Amino acid sequence: MRTGAEYARVFAQARRTSDPLLSLHWLAGETPAKLGLAVSRKVDPNAVGRNRIKRVFRDQFRKLRGQLPGGEYVLVARVAARKADNAQLRETFLRTLMRAGALPAPVAPGTMPPAKEPTSSSIPSLSRNTPKPDVSTG
Repeated sequence: MRTGAEYARVFAQARRTSDPLLSLHWLAGETPAKLGLAVSRKVDPNAVGRNRIKRVFRDQFRKLRGQLPGGEYVLVARVAARKADNAQLRETFLRTLMRAGALPAPVAPGTMPPAKEPTSSSIPSLSRNTPKPDVSTG
């Protein structure tokens, strides 16, 4: 996304999901996923800091592009993003995409191993496992 008109359309029509570090505006569409970034001087007065934030978001978006549904995504960084490290920015971006519904939530692993499909040889026969009746008379 490059033009102000594209950003304005997304801001006006998109679904917004927020986090303390960023705000995600997602306008679903038929086009391949496109990313727009807004990191103002209010977030970080130094260009180096603003560029770091944009670089991390761009890299994460590039890795996820194949999994994302089509449309336009605009990330607006917030002041708290200045103090966040790169891992926090990536995690926040992922979490925000999941909350927005653009990515499926990961399946949490349980404490039990996955169940195996029973085979005929692994199913015990009932005749070996049933107790014999007590015939003692007493």
